Amino acid sequence: MKKLNLLLLVFAVVPQLFAQNHKTQNIVIVTLDGFRWQELYRGADSALINSKYTENKTEIRKKYWSQTTEERRKLLMPFFWSTMVTEGQLYGDRDTGNFDEVANKYHFSYPGYNEIFTGFPDVRVNSNNPVLNPNTNVLEYLNKQKGFENKVAVFASWEVFPAIFNVQRSGLKVNAGYTDFENKTNDERLKYLNEIQHKAPTYLGDTRIDFMTYEFGKEYLKQYKPRVLYLAFDETDDMAHAGNYKMYLSQAHQEDAFLQELWEYLQTDPTYKNKTTLIVTCDHGRGDLPLDNWRNHGSWIKNSEQTWVAVIGPDTPADGIIKTPTTTYHKQLAQSMAKFLGFDFKTSSDHEVGNAIETMMIKEKSGLSK
Repeated sequence: MKKLNLLLLVFAVVPQLFAQNHKTQNIVIVTLDGFRWQELYRGADSALINSKYTENKTEIRKKYWSQTTEERRKLLMPFFWSTMVTEGQLYGDRDTGNFDEVANKYHFSYPGYNEIFTGFPDVRVNSNNPVLNPNTNVLEYLNKQKGFENKVAVFASWEVFPAIFNVQRSGLKVNAGYTDFENKTNDERLKYLNEIQHKAPTYLGDTRIDFMTYEFGKEYLKQYKPRVLYLAFDETDDMAHAGNYKMYLSQAHQEDAFLQELWEYLQTDPTYKNKTTLIVTCDHGRGDLPLDNWRNHGSWIKNSEQTWVAVIGPDTPADGIIKTPTTTYHKQLAQSMAKFLGFDFKTSSDHEVGNAIETMMIKEKSGLSK
């Protein structure tokens, strides 16, 4: 009887201890569309620099080339390889035997974003057309939780995101493409951004340049203090499809700078300091060999399921590069986001949802779920 009472006490106390140690009150998610794990972990690719895909080779070598992998990747992504690696976790460095992948079989954008935010690969989501997503997503779920109502927002470069998050059903704030952000309480800065975005370059058609998406998201964060913010960048994918390796690297470098500025702000604002987890990932990988395959992705392009994810925040152990011989999947990210905030999307959803990545969370390092 004494042993039974002791066991019951342990079961009662452990969740309370975890709750007491749980610090994340806000989540910021950022995606770099189609950015390869190869550049993240290895830095600039010498074969691509020396190929027909790079103009001004001397300039690019000067900016991003070094003889060592460690120096190359730091030249390209200094925030990742100073702050993220020392204070957070990075998954998907296949050179160390750690894999991160999409579980969907299509390996392109809409199925990738559906998987990240709904927690499962749906065979019905099999094109990039702006068809309304039938699946409940984790941001929609969080937006209905007490204390999170109207405190969830999305700013995206790609104009398809209102369909991905099915705003007609979800009611989420999703600003995408060159759509103005309409809100009666907008400050002067947001009003100004609405004006100048229509004077900015539109070389991607209806897809907004990432600089404008970032500026909108940053100003919204400062004025409205959301509990959950998602920023979806696009230009790394566009530059790769265009076969412009110089601009692919340049955009990745710029988006790394956005992340650094964003994180530094989060660590100075009392609303967010030591209370916010940042998750950074991509929607799909790209090909590698033969060399021309780096431009493309899809089920017909070998290795384009290969991805990566990084996380930093008050509940994440500072383990740096995860080198365990395991595989994480993007279908696990929705439940991970919910669990960081103390919710269970898996049992609340009306469809299958992958388990959280427990190793991202302190006091929960029991191995990777699949």
